[in-house]
Amino acid sequence: MDAVNDPVYGANWYATAAGAQGLPRRTLTRDIDVDVCVVGGGLAGLTTARELARRGWSVALLEARRIAWNASGRNAGFVLPGFNQARERIVERVGRDQAREIWLLAEEGMNYVRRAIRTDRIRAADPKPGWLEVEAVEAGAELAQQAEELNTVYGTRAEFWPTDQVRAALNSRRYHQAIYYPRAFHIDPLAYASGLAAAAEAAGAAIYEQTPAVAIDFDGIRKRVTTPQGRVRAEHIVLAGGTHMSGVLPSLEATLRPIWSYVVVTEPLGAALAEAVRFSGAVSEAEGSNHYRIVDGDRLLWCARITTWERNASRFAAKLQGEIARTFPQIGRPPIAHAWSGVFGNTIHRMPQIGCLRPGVWVANGFSGHGLNTSAMAGNLIAAGIAARDDRWRLFVPFELIWAGGRAGQAATQAYIWSRRFRARVARPVLAMFRAAPAADDHEVAGDPQDTSIAAAEAALSGGSGRNRRGRKATPAALNDSVNPAVADGPV
Repeated sequence: MDAVNDPVYGANWYATAAGAQGLPRRTLTRDIDVDVCVVGGGLAGLTTARELARRGWSVALLEARRIAWNASGRNAGFVLPGFNQARERIVERVGRDQAREIWLLAEEGMNYVRRAIRTDRIRAADPKPGWLEVEAVEAGAELAQQAEELNTVYGTRAEFWPTDQVRAALNSRRYHQAIYYPRAFHIDPLAYASGLAAAAEAAGAAIYEQTPAVAIDFDGIRKRVTTPQGRVRAEHIVLAGGTHMSGVLPSLEATLRPIWSYVVVTEPLGAALAEAVRFSGAVSEAEGSNHYRIVDGDRLLWCARITTWERNASRFAAKLQGEIARTFPQIGRPPIAHAWSGVFGNTIHRMPQIGCLRPGVWVANGFSGHGLNTSAMAGNLIAAGIAARDDRWRLFVPFELIWAGGRAGQAATQAYIWSRRFRARVARPVLAMFRAAPAADDHEVAGDPQDTSIAAAEAALSGGSGRNRRGRKATPAALNDSVNPAVADGPV
């Protein structure tokens, strides 16, 4: 593994493509006045800038390093429907009707990415159709019911695949049934981000790299964002810096729990890959353990393992090699060409933070590892809220800003990650065997269809009883005295 480690983008395979990063952009070195200042050059900020500039608003986007240098340009490239939170949990919080509304917005976010690639001719994004979410245990009846609900209630095209169909596509005895999403697709996310940036600039937006926001004054009609060599005055500020806002708004960043994910791209694998993976779309295991897709014809991009503190990606490569070998023994432990990590912001409720904190101050953060469609959704909602006073962002008011627990919260999350990995690897298949086994006798307790010891084990392995626990709410200190009362419970 001898990949070049770019000082900004790391050993990111996407960054090796010719022109993937684009030319470095200018640094802000003077004071300027615009309608909107976007802080953060990831996908949410770029989408917001593109949409506002297309509507004729003057926009300045400030990026502390390079466009899409972290999560937005380092992820696995899966453009999927929905959110990182389970549908039933969303329904519990907002009810079925509102859950369906925001699900359709997320679906539109997925469609937006597809249209933007076509409209702005972002050919290097190289979209490929299809996503297969596979089960490592027997779950046929449950998956068929889920597929039916997605089609009839949520407007998402979904197909149930039986085991034979799955194994014809993925030559692994590990897999059973799956749900196939024909409208989902996968892309090169860094190329997509670079294309969005170019489209925003073509529409009139100004993008400044190596320009961190070091102070923000929210008072007055014209807000002020100070950078090391200049200042931006704007009527609206959009905060889209994710987990990289500690230098200017630490209390906002404290509502996000940083999660690092790890990605490898193999050397060319030739016939071995063709024998193992006969599916050109993206693949995810239902427990979230592994995500992968074929890239560059005969390489395998594999994303697995998450941590709450950054680890050395090259050392994690061996762990991902092991995951590949366990899934596809015919491939074995393939040689790795590139290994990198990226950090994303995870909210306590695993739903994005979208909306208006106070008049003229907007937030688009916390996409929780499901950001290609939801960042597009967020950018469009905020652009419409600013330019057209569209208030659909209020659908996300129930998903408030909640303190993420600091270092203790990170430690607790890491413990949960380990328990979930154990569940996926060992406990879940064992529990499935218990359920499949015939009863030892006929003395089953009425109203208790499953062994209580199994139920208790499942509760422990899933991190508790499954009840929603509400944490401390946090509002950025600079906004404490003037939060919009309509959204005082959080920004959505």
